Amino acid sequence: MREILNYLFEHKRLSRQEAEDILTEITAGKLSDSEIAAFITVFNMRTISINELEGFRNALLKTAIRVDLSGFNTIDLCGTGGDGKDTFNISTLSAFVVAGAGATVAKHGNYAASSGCGSSNVMEYHGYKFSNDHDRLRTELDRCGITFLHAPLFNPAMKNVAHVRRALRIKTFFNMLGPMVNPGRPQNQVVGVFSLELARMYNYLYQKSDVNYCIIHSLDGYDEISLTGDFKVLGYKTDQILSPLSLGMDTFKAVELAGSGDVPGTAAIFTNVLEGRGTAAQNSVVISNAAMAIKTYFPGMSLEQAVEQAKSSLLGGKALNVFTKLISMQ
Repeated sequence: MREILNYLFEHKRLSRQEAEDILTEITAGKLSDSEIAAFITVFNMRTISINELEGFRNALLKTAIRVDLSGFNTIDLCGTGGDGKDTFNISTLSAFVVAGAGATVAKHGNYAASSGCGSSNVMEYHGYKFSNDHDRLRTELDRCGITFLHAPLFNPAMKNVAHVRRALRIKTFFNMLGPMVNPGRPQNQVVGVFSLELARMYNYLYQKSDVNYCIIHSLDGYDEISLTGDFKVLGYKTDQILSPLSLGMDTFKAVELAGSGDVPGTAAIFTNVLEGRGTAAQNSVVISNAAMAIKTYFPGMSLEQAVEQAKSSLLGGKALNVFTKLISMQ
């Protein structure tokens, strides 16, 4: 590892195979915490290349514990995180709205590494028990239209670096990888990314796959539709900049999207939104992100129709019913 680090400190880049090999070593637990921290930090000092990102992704996919959900047409809503905005759990809430609108959701998530409350934190707080039992996950999909895939149970590398990431409390290239390594291999994905550069890299990699995808980046830095300004949408045949007005929504201030900074407080926001006590900003941003996923899952639907479906799911209590049913199965 010393040779690799010295090589990288000279601002050189890894080939796709070299990146894959090194992350495979991390997966196998062959490196110390200090070596992992040094390696991770390199990619905060310079931009990651497409070859490096693809190699890291390939390593995680090859070593992951896969779950066979091929009997379902699933969608995942997952952001990279790492945008430094510390919002409430928008994508997780949106996942339940999408399930309430009739889509089948395989939500991939993890504990917070660079924010106050990740998707796994909020799900665990509400009583969801993480599992990699295939039959149980398929039963949840069949009965509720949604299941949750806690990343460390399926990917040894994520588990091996989790405590290092928590100690660093900064975004790392693992943020970039999370959405691309869902062990259920969903046929559809909505991915939020924290930069335009990463959006372009994701678009390049997803174009090489058979996934029906949509990549989102708010131009002021959010890894989701924030409604604080315009946002970029990329897909196989889509490259456009939309505004809140494009979704029939108002523009809101960043402070209106903030989480509480801790798990209990952010989990309370999660419950309030599901139970119909969310603010206009909270409801609107969840509906907007859910609508983009519904539009992706049902490509024949217009964006306006998708927004109405999302509103009906959240404000009509369908999303809450899905959540309540899922938690009751634990």
